[in-house]
Amino acid sequence: MVLDNRSTVRKVLVITLLLNLFVLLLKAVVGWFTGSLSLLADALHSLTDSASNVLGLVSSRFSSPVPDRDHPYGHQKYEAIGALGVAAFLGIACFEILQSAIERLTKTSEPVKIAGAELWLLLIVLGVNLFVTFYERREGMRVNSPILIADAQHTMSDVWVTISVLGGLIGIWIFNWQWLDVVLALPVAILVFYSGWKVLKQNLPWLVDEIAIAPEAIHAIAMTVPGVINCHDIASRGVVGRQTFIEMHLIVDAGDVETAHQITEEVEARLIERYSPVRVMIHVEPPSYQENHISFGI
Repeated sequence: MVLDNRSTVRKVLVITLLLNLFVLLLKAVVGWFTGSLSLLADALHSLTDSASNVLGLVSSRFSSPVPDRDHPYGHQKYEAIGALGVAAFLGIACFEILQSAIERLTKTSEPVKIAGAELWLLLIVLGVNLFVTFYERREGMRVNSPILIADAQHTMSDVWVTISVLGGLIGIWIFNWQWLDVVLALPVAILVFYSGWKVLKQNLPWLVDEIAIAPEAIHAIAMTVPGVINCHDIASRGVVGRQTFIEMHLIVDAGDVETAHQITEEVEARLIERYSPVRVMIHVEPPSYQENHISFGI
């Protein structure tokens, strides 16, 4: 049975959305008054944090794990699609930061002006971002939510961005090194791009039905059940611990349908015990059937 964790996901996303909007406002105000490119780029990154929270709320609304007539395998891929939307927002933020840095290098601009009070505000921003990251990651791991885990990675990139920007502004405040502002905007863009790549890498395999469990592992479990002669054409998809689907052909030593059914039920029970939540589809074949291919293409 797949648990419906959407209410928890929505609660976490609403809390993080409010905190991200607070962070966005502080960064935008301080960036505007100081004229800091790196800080305004960081504010743009925070805007994508808020946008990804909204996207997560929308995708969670449609990602019920309960199957129905139109979606017999459930609706959980909507959540993975939402995570890919987070990756898209990160890509846009990376492009905007690089574009702003190039413009600052090629055009004359006002020097950055920073005061101690503004640096203290940025320390508050950093503390809020750290809280959001660890809170969202902990809840995401607890309820196996890809959108929360992806969003936590997004916010973690914001933490590193804020640390980088804060270090540059301290350099400007103490030594008046104006070039630090543009220089630090570049690693900010790289960190944002890397966060997007990680989110994409984690969620794309689920959407393209990449193998979830090695067929050899499924074969080994099935062969421990008395009455199983062999199994072949094993296929799996989904994400272990979130929702997995297994299909297989099973050769059983049974003289009647009832015995064959009992054997397949035991195979299914052991697979569920190992990989739950999982749905198993078994095609039963007679003892005389011969097949050596454990999986497709092998």
